[in-house]
Amino acid sequence: MDLNKIAAIDIGSNAVRMLISYVIKNEKGELHFQKNSYLRLPLRLGEDSFLNESISDSKIDTFINVINSMKYVMMVHKVDYYLAYATSALREAKNSETIKSRVRSETGIIINIIDGLKEARIISSAKPIEKNNPFRKNLYIDVGGGSTELSFVQNAEKTISCSFNIGTVRGLNKINNDGIWNEIKTWIKNNLDNDFKLRLYGTGGNINKIQNLTNTKVGKPISYFSMITLLNNLSKLGFEERVLQYNLNPDRADVIVPALKIFLRTMEWSGSNKIFVPKVGLVDGMIKEVYYNNVGNKLQF
Repeated sequence: MDLNKIAAIDIGSNAVRMLISYVIKNEKGELHFQKNSYLRLPLRLGEDSFLNESISDSKIDTFINVINSMKYVMMVHKVDYYLAYATSALREAKNSETIKSRVRSETGIIINIIDGLKEARIISSAKPIEKNNPFRKNLYIDVGGGSTELSFVQNAEKTISCSFNIGTVRGLNKINNDGIWNEIKTWIKNNLDNDFKLRLYGTGGNINKIQNLTNTKVGKPISYFSMITLLNNLSKLGFEERVLQYNLNPDRADVIVPALKIFLRTMEWSGSNKIFVPKVGLVDGMIKEVYYNNVGNKLQF
């Protein structure tokens, strides 16, 4: 049996996440990706980046502490290889190169900033697509703090992807604009095909929480009706009421409303009355990218 320990760090606009997975190849040559440890720390890098076009010194210090803590967790697990990708917040921060240099100097961790299209590709590759249904077209949507990635997938192959600068942290700070909403609507409608049935998949922390709040069983799709009902109920409540009545973490209680709005509009424009939740995200696709494409960094103990 071959065993590889791989870590993936997703540096997002709302939080920093790390997944450690064991990739096991048995004697028959069959591969198993086994999730071992998951860590999520809210940081809100996007609040600085989207409003001020740079990350503040105090938040950089906190960020370095976060990366250091994740490094120690990787060391405890004796991780073989890791990959650290930064998305929208660092893409737009004017001091991103300085941040990358400080992180590497003070922690030894190498950060790569990826563009929105690569982010969309990795997310859509995280879940195996059924290969035996030539009459179905799949649409993946991942709603992040600073950007939303959409990918059409058919016959297990990605056909087209696009990244839009619209997200939950931007929504909180009223940075989402009507022009981008129209771009998303046009892009979806231009890539729909009436000859194929469409199945919509949602990824990310918000849709996982939405599934829980709508009492939707794992493996079952969330209905449009249950999501619009949840949005209406949450919109009537203040921040503290959401935390207490729905048992939400403070860093989720505010962003879940703009997330619901993005998912619901996507459902409307794609003609979908339900959305499936595969329980995967960027970090899952990154684990596979390290293993299959040999792009990981060796962890220095």
